[in-house]
Amino acid sequence: MILEIKVPSPGESITEVEIGAWLVADGAVVAKDQEIAEVESDKATLTIVAEEGGKIEIKASEGDAVPVGEVVCTIDTSVAPPPEEEKAEPVKEETRPKEEKKEEAVQAKKEEAPAKELENVKVTSVAKEMMKELDLSLEDVISGIKRIGKKEIEAVSALPKEESAGPVFQQKESSRDVEREKMSSLRRKLSERLVSVKNETAMLTTFNEVDMSFIMDLRKKYQQQFIEKHGLKVGFMSFFTKAVALAMDFHPMVNAQIDGEEIVNPKFVDVGIAVSTPKGLMVPIVRNAESKTIPQIEIEIKELAEKARNKKISVEELSGGTFTITNGGVFGSLLSTPIINPPQSAILGMHNIVERPVAVNGQVVIRPMMYVALSYDHRIIDGKDSVGFLVKMKELLENPERMFTAGQDAAKLLLGI
Repeated sequence: MILEIKVPSPGESITEVEIGAWLVADGAVVAKDQEIAEVESDKATLTIVAEEGGKIEIKASEGDAVPVGEVVCTIDTSVAPPPEEEKAEPVKEETRPKEEKKEEAVQAKKEEAPAKELENVKVTSVAKEMMKELDLSLEDVISGIKRIGKKEIEAVSALPKEESAGPVFQQKESSRDVEREKMSSLRRKLSERLVSVKNETAMLTTFNEVDMSFIMDLRKKYQQQFIEKHGLKVGFMSFFTKAVALAMDFHPMVNAQIDGEEIVNPKFVDVGIAVSTPKGLMVPIVRNAESKTIPQIEIEIKELAEKARNKKISVEELSGGTFTITNGGVFGSLLSTPIINPPQSAILGMHNIVERPVAVNGQVVIRPMMYVALSYDHRIIDGKDSVGFLVKMKELLENPERMFTAGQDAAKLLLGI
């Protein structure tokens, strides 16, 4: 039976994909559910799996643009895939007295120890020549030294550092070669979107800085308990996601979008988390972040990021979003101006945490500080809202207990003021 494998639909708005790579050779025999190809759309890279086992015949080449529903290969199911290799049975050891085995193990260990120690012994070129002339091995020389005294120690300590073993720098060879590689569909679409947002929006960036002391102390104090309870470490992104969602209550225009001549203001906060993958930048969505806890957000971010990097993420998990967070700090960025992800109106940029001197209560102290940047569309978000949003987010991150009081000062709520 000849089975046709067609391009699956990545999403409603996508009518064409590009064959990114074939994971098997033409004419190969594949197993059922084996990944056979990668296809790239303008939103994500997805995989095609074999619906049945058999011999594959490829109909489309890598780099070809193929309509959704088109046949890209066929599988001849009459050709059975090779059976899985059976595990080799362990070879039975000879039956010998335990005493003999024990003695052999001890002897092997004794022989192995000196060999490992001798690997790190340095021998000058003069000494090597002398050993060669006298027919001596390194082990003969070492075993011939009956006693290490003060002179030997002083001689070793006086050795110049240049003689110490270490990586040897190798000069890179001169080259004038140039490599050319076709841009993927995902990269082309990303490029188009970045250029269009620069041309079609009044983008502006405002900055602030966050003292990360409290959150870092919180993570350090409760990290082990968090791992035992939830099975993963708590990171910084979940705190920022929650803080962003709560700050939207005070500055809802940061969550709004322009649709023609209307302003659309969602009553929910769907936060996109920018994830760097080998195929380019992807932005999976944490939906309704305003109603989720820190552990729920942390778990969801981890799952979405793994799916994106392993090319298992769906278009639905990448679609939508009312706000985006990007973290250049993981690559060492100190400061940047992120570009808005349309049709959203704002994006938050996180950066590297650096210990800097800051003034606290009239005293100069060293604190772990992070610069944060908010790029926003000035057509819809005023300066007051953009600056106020960053200030509110800063308050929440420097006082995480306020996340339990919807961003309000707990003391003021207690006093009713």
